[in-house]
This record gives sequence, C-alpha cells and structure tokens, in this order.
Amino acid sequence: MEAQELRDAYINFFKSKGHAQIRSASLIPENDPTVLFTTAGMHPLVPYLLGEKHPAGTRLTDFQKCVRTGDIEDVGDASHLTFFEMLGNWSLGDYFKKESIAWSYELLQKVLHLGPDELAVTAFAGDEDAPRDEETAQYWIEQGIYKDHVFFLPKEDNWWGPAGQTGPCGPDTEIFFIDKTKKPCGPDCRPGCHCGYYTEIWNNVFMQYFKDKDGKFTPLKQKNVDTGMGLERALRVLCGTETVYETPLFTGIIGKIEEMSGKKYEEDKKAFRVIADHIRASTFLIADGVVPHKMGAGYILRRLIRRASRYMSTLGIDGVRMKEISEVVIREYSEAYPELRENEQNIYETITAEEEKFHRNLSKGMRRFDEMIAANGDSKVLNGEKVFQLFDTFGFPIELTKELAEEKGYQVDVEDFHNRFKQHQETSRMDTNQTFKGGLADHSEETTKLHTATHLLNAALRKLISEDIRQKGSNITPERLRFDFNLDRKLTPEELAAVEKYVNDAIKADIPVVCEEMSLEDARARNAIGVFDNKYGEKVKVYTMGDVSCEICGGPHVEHTGQLQGFKIQKQENVAAGVKRIKAVVGKFD
Repeated sequence: MEAQELRDAYINFFKSKGHAQIRSASLIPENDPTVLFTTAGMHPLVPYLLGEKHPAGTRLTDFQKCVRTGDIEDVGDASHLTFFEMLGNWSLGDYFKKESIAWSYELLQKVLHLGPDELAVTAFAGDEDAPRDEETAQYWIEQGIYKDHVFFLPKEDNWWGPAGQTGPCGPDTEIFFIDKTKKPCGPDCRPGCHCGYYTEIWNNVFMQYFKDKDGKFTPLKQKNVDTGMGLERALRVLCGTETVYETPLFTGIIGKIEEMSGKKYEEDKKAFRVIADHIRASTFLIADGVVPHKMGAGYILRRLIRRASRYMSTLGIDGVRMKEISEVVIREYSEAYPELRENEQNIYETITAEEEKFHRNLSKGMRRFDEMIAANGDSKVLNGEKVFQLFDTFGFPIELTKELAEEKGYQVDVEDFHNRFKQHQETSRMDTNQTFKGGLADHSEETTKLHTATHLLNAALRKLISEDIRQKGSNITPERLRFDFNLDRKLTPEELAAVEKYVNDAIKADIPVVCEEMSLEDARARNAIGVFDNKYGEKVKVYTMGDVSCEICGGPHVEHTGQLQGFKIQKQENVAAGVKRIKAVVGKFD
C-alpha cells in the first residue's frame, strides 16, 4: 500500500461516519508557547477539546504532520523518527467509547484487512483516581477481539494527560499489531514490550475527567475522543517491512541517496536513515517558516541539517548537495502537503545556505580537533569533556571523533562522553518540561491580551512599513509577545515609535473585537489575513477590530482593545536573512 492510499482510505472511512476533514496544521503551534513543534494530531485542537466550538462541527478527521525532537541522536536505529504523520479522528462532545471502538475495529478489519488474530488491545487497569475500564474491554470483545488479547495496564501505559498541570485527561486504549513471524520474548510478554512481537498502531484517548490544581479528578461535562494512528507504523505493518525505512515513504529518498553516494542502503543503514529522516523533517520545517537559528525551533532545524550533512560526508557525498534530496521529498509529499511546492525555492535556498555554513564550521572543528590532540600530552586517550565539546559546538558525532582519533593512534573515553551526553539530554528534557509546564494552549488573561496585540502589531507593520509583510513566527508567554516577520532591513527608531503609537491608538479607541464564522472564500473576499493558508478547512473564524485588523485565527482574544491598556516594544532583533523579530509587552505604562 502506498502512503497516499492509506491517507485516503482513513479519511474516506471517517467521512462515511459523518466526520469533516480538516487540513493539517502548521508544525509551528499557533498561540502556544509551551512546545516548539506540533507533536500530535490533537495539539491544534486543544481549544475545541476544552469546549470551544469548532467551525467544522463535532466530528473531525485529518492527517497531521508532526515533529518530536527528544531523541534526535537516536535517529538512525530501526524505529526513531523526528518527522512523522498522524491519522486522526475526533469527537468533540459527540460520540464516545462504544462508537469509537466499533469504528476502529471496522476500519482495521474491512479497510486495512487485519484479522482478530493479528490484533491486541489494552485498557486502563484503574487506580485511586479512576476505576478499571471494563467498559472499553467489553466493547472490544463485543466487536470480535479475543478476550485473551485484551490487556489491562496501569496509568503509565494507558492514561493520557493532562498536557500541563491541570486540564482534560482520561484513560486510553491502544491497538497493537501482532507480528506472527516472531515469537513472544517470554511468559510476561505483553503489548508495550520492546521485543517486536507487538507493534502499536493506534491509540484512542477517552477524555472524560478534569484534573484540577489540587490533583482531584472530576468527570467532564464535554467528553471527547481523540485518536491517533501513526502513518509510518501502520504502513510498515501493511507492507510487511522490517522498519519504516523500507516502506514506500522512504524508498524514493533512499534511492536518491544511493544514486548520489554510489553505495547501497544495506552497506550503512544508519547513515542512510539519518540523512533521509533529517532532510525530510528539515524540508517540512522550512516550508512552515522555520529558519536556522541559535535558539528554539531554529536551533533544532540547524541540528538536523548539520547532522544530515555530516552523515552525507561519511557516505562520500561531497559538496553542498542536500537540495537534491529535498527535491525528492517535495516531489513525493506535495500532493498531501501543497505548502512544500509553494515554498520550494525558499526551502532550497535555506537548506543550501545552512549546509554551506556547516561545511565552513566543519573546517573549524577539524582545527579544534588537531589542537586537542596537540594539547593532550603523552596521553593517548581523549577525555569525554573534549569530545563532547566537538559534538556540542561543531556537531561532530561521536563516531566521527572516534574515527579521527583512531587514525592518529588515539582512543576516545566513550563512557565519559556518554555520561556527559546523558547529562546534556537530562538538562534538555528538564528545559522542555519547564517549557511544557504551563500546559497546551495557555489561554490565561495575559496571553489572551498578548495574542490580540499581535494582530494589532501585524496590522501596524503592514499599514506603516509594507503591505507585503507576513507573519513568520509567533511565540507568546504570559510576560511578553514575540513576533517574527519578513523584512530585509531593521526598522528605524522612528518607524518603531510609529508602529507602537499605531497600536496604542487602536487600544485607546477601545474597538470591539468581533468573531465571525465564514467560508474561506468569504474570508479572502474580506481581505482577511491568513498566516498558514494550507491549514484551514471549509469554515474559518475571522476576528475583526474595526478597520484596523481582520485576520483568520483560532486563538483567544479580548472582547475590546481597551482591555490591553497599553503596548510597548521592548526590542527588535535579527532572526535570519530577511526575517526580523519584535518583542513587546502590554499593560499600563507611565
């Protein structure tokens, strides 16, 4: 089965069950400072899972592009990916467990042709917060799942959320494919075991509780269903391949790498996988407006490009040639994601510029390596601190440093390196958890004000500086807003003052903020600004503030502009070539 066949089969099935298809959201979360990237299909739908009305109704389905970056250094093995796709369907206070399970089983049987002997499921075992989910287990058995293929697992395995300290949460049921070509690893083998006998392909989350700040769980008034099927995993199962890298999703990309390197995939699977995954992810990130940078999402993009470039060198692919692989990604994915073709030239220019920069950096890293050798005295062992510096500063994989060291008769203290790397990972995860602490889609009073202010700032820039200005990124915390936009020069102090005054004048005018639902065509007819056209469905929400601002948006807004009290630009920064950044705050200023 081809990837597009699976996407179409899934979407069409749920359309037949009354679901409206919505388009994939951007990889850059809108109005959410808590995560760098869209990490799951439910991420863009959080406001609607919390009770806000969705323009498309209460039954939704889509395929969503996602990026997760907690294990970049593990990419290259049989399972890890940074970019992946999730097939999903949602009930926003509509149907619940019975229908969700019945339709899941019907799709698995009649569309994907998987029989009950090939399937196992899990259910929540229960604890002091919520009872054992016998209801879910019974529904599966009624559908035809064998009773001994139903496993009750604890909260760490079968419970979702809340995303932050508080919010919607509930039990889930995970669906696993049983690989009959393998054997269970022992009598305790069960879904979730890493022996390969069970492969998770789908997860249905039943949001039926709300966890408050005191840790108390109470039933939700609006019970939701949120499901996610990993496209890559499902395709691997349906194609019968050993890993996702042998599925049609990667054959074209890997074929191109074989052509460029003159080597076969089997000769160095890790290098091929790293290059394929990282360039695929980089291509999608650039299409959604991410630019290489020293922080945030741009830093992740830079890491991906540099790691891919390094592995291209190990395969003997010389020069700056990443663009050739990106061309394959765009060709094979643009039917599902037209934004790739729309941003084609920018993707090529960005990825090439960063690759060239890394090649220059590589030379500096080699000089640092030679200096380390010279300064190592009589010792023939490079300690982990020095090796980690090469990794952290210049992007040298440990394998490269080991190879270079062995050529000169030296060894690397690999254990010391891995200890330092583990500390680095833990620090990164702690930082990520701190970022995530506020929960998804923070709709506090302060972030709501700041989000409204970004609309006014965008309008001011387009009115006073250039009508060609477009938002290139946004990040809002309870303390400040950050707004990235395209411009090939810095604003003058006079221009910044004029922009600030324009926003403050709109605030003083206390303009009502009006929200209307309409078709995308009607929104365009009104000249509403849309940041990511490709993500919108048949109906959209348009927020209008008099004749000052008119934007398509799904984020939180104040009722009238006077609630912002005042607006102050803190600083202007250069993000990348042709991209500038403004940081600003709202409130009462003397």
